[in-house]
Amino acid sequence: MSTPHGMILAAGLGTRMRPLTDSRPKALIEVLGRPLIDFALRTVAAADIRDVVINLHHLGDQVRTYVGDGSRWGVHVDYSPEDPLQGSGGGIRQARPLLGDATIVTLNADTLAGVELGPLLEEHRRRQATATMVLRRDPQMERYGAIRLRTDGRIQNFLTHTAPGPAAPAEAFMFTGVQILEPRVFDFMAEGAFSITEVTYPRMLKAGVPLFGSVFEGPWLTVGTPGEREHAENELRRRALDWPRWMELC
Repeated sequence: MSTPHGMILAAGLGTRMRPLTDSRPKALIEVLGRPLIDFALRTVAAADIRDVVINLHHLGDQVRTYVGDGSRWGVHVDYSPEDPLQGSGGGIRQARPLLGDATIVTLNADTLAGVELGPLLEEHRRRQATATMVLRRDPQMERYGAIRLRTDGRIQNFLTHTAPGPAAPAEAFMFTGVQILEPRVFDFMAEGAFSITEVTYPRMLKAGVPLFGSVFEGPWLTVGTPGEREHAENELRRRALDWPRWMELC
């Protein structure tokens, strides 16, 4: 498998974060005085991923100005502007010329996750997975759509879709937004704007390709509303030592 590329999904409108996003993109909303996208860039850089693509839409020039070429984080950044928005799947598909035939690690700019990507990539390669979704336990997982994982790590049920073959014992989890994708994933993508979870993963599951989940037990926070931002700041202050050293929270 090829040297991985990172992709940070930062093109959203951030409507739930208004009025903070009226004048700046959600990726630049600050948590403890640092823009959200800084946390994602630190996470990919800590795994020695040196090539990163960031997709842009709402006030995207502000992200370009802040991040620049990425050298502050020890990475090289390319940009994939979207007009109109392409969705979580269409955005990745549109960026393919920048990603080439590399393994792709994607993160959401509005999610703080203390994920160590290096061991995750090793597990992905060892399993010869086409895609690995990072999953977590959550009290709300049934509400937002549970993903059921067999004991061997294969995904058996994805939302309302079931893998072919005999059923096996499976435990329910929720998608964190972090995923590793091989180029074959593009064979299961649609045209136009679309969601990778609504279109691509169900197609992969039906086709029986190696779709795995990796359970993450560490810290994870979404920052999609002003209330979630306040909660994230409180949690980061209270549990700074629980987060990876590269976050530099203390």
